[in-house]
Amino acid sequence: MSRPYQTSIGSFTRKSTFFWASVGATVGLANLWQFPYLASHHGGGLFLLVYLACLLLVTLPLMVTEAAFGRYARHGLVLALDGLVSSARCSRGWMLAGRLGIFAAFLVLSYTAVFGAIGLAYVFQGAVGRFSGGGEAGAAAVLAELVSDPGHYRQFMAWHAFFLVLVVTVSARGVRAGLERSLRLLVPTTLVLMLALFLLAATVGRLDLALDRVLGLHWQDLSWTSVSAALFQAFYTLGLGMGVWTILGAYTAPRTRFKRSLLATVLMDTLVAILAGLTIFALTVGGASAGDAHGFSLLFVLLPASLAPLAASQFLLAAMYLLVVLIVWATALALMEPVVAWLREWTGAPRLFSSVLVGVAVWAAGLLSLLSFNLWADVRLGGATVFRWLELVSGGVLVPVVAVLVSVFAGWCLTRRLAHRLIGETPAAFAAIWYGVLRWVLPVAVVAMGCMYSVASLESVCDAGAAALWCDRGEPLQVPGSGSGRPGDGGDGTAAPAVPGPLEPVPASPGEGADAPENAPNDDEILYHSV
Repeated sequence: MSRPYQTSIGSFTRKSTFFWASVGATVGLANLWQFPYLASHHGGGLFLLVYLACLLLVTLPLMVTEAAFGRYARHGLVLALDGLVSSARCSRGWMLAGRLGIFAAFLVLSYTAVFGAIGLAYVFQGAVGRFSGGGEAGAAAVLAELVSDPGHYRQFMAWHAFFLVLVVTVSARGVRAGLERSLRLLVPTTLVLMLALFLLAATVGRLDLALDRVLGLHWQDLSWTSVSAALFQAFYTLGLGMGVWTILGAYTAPRTRFKRSLLATVLMDTLVAILAGLTIFALTVGGASAGDAHGFSLLFVLLPASLAPLAASQFLLAAMYLLVVLIVWATALALMEPVVAWLREWTGAPRLFSSVLVGVAVWAAGLLSLLSFNLWADVRLGGATVFRWLELVSGGVLVPVVAVLVSVFAGWCLTRRLAHRLIGETPAAFAAIWYGVLRWVLPVAVVAMGCMYSVASLESVCDAGAAALWCDRGEPLQVPGSGSGRPGDGGDGTAAPAVPGPLEPVPASPGEGADAPENAPNDDEILYHSV
């Protein structure tokens, strides 16, 4: 017989597990390959203050709402909305938000696993010394061989399958024996490893320059574009609009202070982003493209090239990319949970069957992204690769649509009494801000971000030379902080020696006469970030 606070799909046994699971869900690749770039180009410490304001005043209320849905209903997003729709006597059409959120989580997980495969491969590549003596050109060659070389796609597929086996193995063990135990180990290990790498960077790198770039107050770089960039980062870094927070809220143990835990999660995510920025800039400040590198070129080219000349570089590289793997692993577990829970609630299937079935489906969907980097690199739908369309549909359409629907439903469809009952006892000021943001701020802000994201992505396809119907050959709209969409352009429009796209040669680093490697992923294949 089910006990109180235990759903048919499971629950956590310890109050602190919700915090560790929340940190694992929020700390993602955007903390490593996007936040340092944004901070250094938009005012350093001033950008950080704006970013914190966006987190606390705009996106945290939606995070609290999604988690409150799950804690109140003790179900995933679809069934939680079903119960709330019945209680508020609203249209059952609102349940569409739940189904779209599950689909968004599935799509984002499919290409998140591909990034995890790259990180996993780099642990071994670094350990065996593949980056020694090659500089940035050599590191780009390693990345190209792994990801973009049609002759090596089977190896890439093997790493992809290996990573998903790690994810499915944890998920199949259940909420308590799998998810809870793993996240309570994975997340603290990740934080300790990140702190150790930061101390190393402070010892052997240029911490003074890193502090100036990330935390220095540069008023001349702060603009309204900086505010937009901070809002984009605050929205996409929290994993909103995918049912993640609803299922984690459903799993909370009795007497968990979930609002306090979510606030601590937001602050921890910010601290991790700062540490990541300081570590990366301290280690890469001497690189040729250190000023404007982000995305693939920062994490998989400039960083290994900067670590390779150091003493014990093989150990350091393995540790650095083990950190990447742990981060993506925790992210993947958080993304997989709402999908597995939905399947179990919908069909009543056992946990093992549901986890394996979802894992196989994610593997198959992930191949669409994986192969679009190599065998299908020339296959273009409307001028964009399959991966680009998956990223656009999930990050530019589904996630914003679900976020808007959830905020409008909570702010306008639920009665004020029921809405406040969802979040429980809370200070009157917080309740007023939360309710006002849901009703008036979030819908407008998220619609604007989704439109800018989608239009900028379509414009960047045109800028790459496609002749799609929507291409007018005008100036492309930029997503704040994302670059222009051209390989090698920084967010400020200045040229940066980034990783070239498919079929474009990589120039050798200054002073190096090495032959140019073949292909490497485009820096702006990921227009912004959904992970």
